[in-house]
Amino acid sequence: MNVQLFIPCFVDQLFPETAFNMIKVLEKAGCTVSYNEKQTCCGQPAFNAGYWDESRSVCTKFIKDFSGSDPIVTPSASCAGFIRNYYSKLFENSSVHNEVKDLGNRVFEFSEFLVDELKVEKLGAVLAGKATYHDSCAALRECKIKAEPRKLLANVKGLSLTEMNDVETCCGFGGTFAVKFEPISIAMGEQKVENAIATGAEFIISTDLSCLMHLQGYIKHKGLTIKTMHLADVLASGY
Repeated sequence: MNVQLFIPCFVDQLFPETAFNMIKVLEKAGCTVSYNEKQTCCGQPAFNAGYWDESRSVCTKFIKDFSGSDPIVTPSASCAGFIRNYYSKLFENSSVHNEVKDLGNRVFEFSEFLVDELKVEKLGAVLAGKATYHDSCAALRECKIKAEPRKLLANVKGLSLTEMNDVETCCGFGGTFAVKFEPISIAMGEQKVENAIATGAEFIISTDLSCLMHLQGYIKHKGLTIKTMHLADVLASGY
């Protein structure tokens, strides 16, 4: 299957290795991956900050950059959820209404694409250790992703997965929320990390690096030993 790769701006700038690992896994699953180097942002930051006109401009570019009929796969449920659920609001009653509708049907978060579209759950990954999984708000509530990453992690050789308390509670990042309400955001991140540590886990795994970036910041500040890993990095381990 031919797929288009969408790498969110913060992944491109801060976590490029996750993007390369995602390609590695997709190719192992039998996909031919293409990457449009002209791509930029999905438009979510501006939209969430209230700058809808500026967001619409960025989203218009996204629509052009990802034309065609191939599936679009991204390592971010946050971006996938935004494209699916909010592009229709930005382009309501516009000339690109049908394009936007088609785009929403073609964009997939990484784990749901592997499990639901490719029907792949075993990828030969190997990672020894104990882990717990964090449900990002976007994955859980906007993309309805719950079982898919867990199915993939259950087939990682050597990895033991234990659910933490309040697993569906927000980590406190929320984009600009972490800036505007810093004390609340930090307290929520602390609660999430403490719940993860209580399981005995060595790794916190998620579909969203935005959440993991927030949690890793708290972990580093406190000098804790638990680590964060994106699902793509886990699935690319050991081969």
